Amino acid sequence: MKKSNIAALAALAATVPTLAQQTKPNVVVIIADDLGWGDVSAYGNTTIQTPHIDRLAREGVCLTDGHATSSTSTPSRYGLITGLYPWKNKDAKILPGDAPLLVSPQQFTMPRMFQQAGYVTAAIGKWHLGMGVGKIDWNQHIAPGAREIGFDYSCIIAATVDRVPTVYIENGDVVGLDPQDPIYVDYDHPFPGEPTALTNPELVKVQWSHGHQNTVVNGIPRIGYMKGGERARWKDDTMAQYLLDRACHFIDSVGSSQPFFLYYGLHEPHVPRTPDTRFAGATTLGPRGDVIVEADWCVGQLMQKLEDAGLLDNTLVVFSSDNGPVLDDGYVDGSRGTRSQHDPNGSLRGGKYSLFDAGTRVPFFVYWKGHTRHVESSVLVSQQDLLASFGRLIHQKVPDGLDSRNMLSTFLGRRMKNRGGMVVEASGRLAYRWKHYALIPPYEGPKTNATGNELGVVDDWALYDLRADLTQHTDISAKKPLLLRRLKRAFLKQVKGYYEPHHAQETLK
Repeated sequence: MKKSNIAALAALAATVPTLAQQTKPNVVVIIADDLGWGDVSAYGNTTIQTPHIDRLAREGVCLTDGHATSSTSTPSRYGLITGLYPWKNKDAKILPGDAPLLVSPQQFTMPRMFQQAGYVTAAIGKWHLGMGVGKIDWNQHIAPGAREIGFDYSCIIAATVDRVPTVYIENGDVVGLDPQDPIYVDYDHPFPGEPTALTNPELVKVQWSHGHQNTVVNGIPRIGYMKGGERARWKDDTMAQYLLDRACHFIDSVGSSQPFFLYYGLHEPHVPRTPDTRFAGATTLGPRGDVIVEADWCVGQLMQKLEDAGLLDNTLVVFSSDNGPVLDDGYVDGSRGTRSQHDPNGSLRGGKYSLFDAGTRVPFFVYWKGHTRHVESSVLVSQQDLLASFGRLIHQKVPDGLDSRNMLSTFLGRRMKNRGGMVVEASGRLAYRWKHYALIPPYEGPKTNATGNELGVVDDWALYDLRADLTQHTDISAKKPLLLRRLKRAFLKQVKGYYEPHHAQETLK
């Protein structure tokens, strides 16, 4: 972190009243990228050990039916940050690396709420919410961005590790940019003379399986085209350490002088999976298993930093994932062949991109030393409820009209209750969860589930009892007609104006 950034944070800390410092807990939200419900050993997986993540579950609230709002990254993170269903924003879909800022600077957001309560806020790691307006000039200060929606400090990657530009952006500026070697990015047309995976396959060290055949950086073909910025380009295998260091520096810069909110976006186990040499071979599952162990280590290091700084007693930590798992997501790294050894879904059906439960049901743990005890619960909860719950925690009013619900007593393990009916989204398609029931409307398209990219395609309304049928293979709609009608009515009421029926009989009179 630059000295100027540290000085700015220190100056900001000096303006916060002492009483607020003493009474308001720090809040850290850690969001992994494509981590499955079955990928953490806290839920019973025995092939990958995640002791540091497990500690949060073992000493905190272990939620076994916790959900992201979407089965893909951008809409999921939009729902978390804004407290709104992402399907209400037509632009909340998987963004390219040069997309404009998705969240309006005028919107109420989680980090802005913390700022209003006197917190210093930071976003570090995976972003994927866009930045700037229109065509981005990566060689100038990029705004609006994280700062304009409530983050005092940010060090982020624009989208995903498989998309260009492959650079870190700190407070709106590309880190390490050489003005004599400007960056150019294009998602439609290659730059003449610049090598791609198709024109120069000899440069490729990590082979692509689909969709990743454009600019090659560090031997890895990406989505999109990039030219220039050689000195600024990240090293894939050191990314975990780099982002962890930024998070630890932020904690050091604020210390106990005032409360802070940290959004820490892990990039693992998203493709391309490139573990540091310390973790290569840590599992028998290849790169995907190894980067999960690396991510777990990062969580442990962050927790150790909080403990060493004397902040753990006053820091609430949430760990979750942006969506469910996927094995082959564009690269040939051996992950598809590990399915017989390790089930990242934990027996759930579907995966990333899916309306079936593995698409949005993700690891979800809440830990606050001295305030939470071990509670394991199957109540239905959503990440989008963190905003309203944090509002209650820090005594901040949230505006009317949000889809976020105050579930603080549940998140702290004090009064376990279901959040009520919840709409989930996958690639623009919608489904409904209520208690332990899942309702999926009919959608047209091919039925596939070989790689975990199940879209949730059914021929007619399907109803599943996940308490009796975790794998979602027994449709009970014919056996429970009254429940089916009740849930269809609740679903259609919530999505009115956003959901297009595929069959006339889908509407209820």
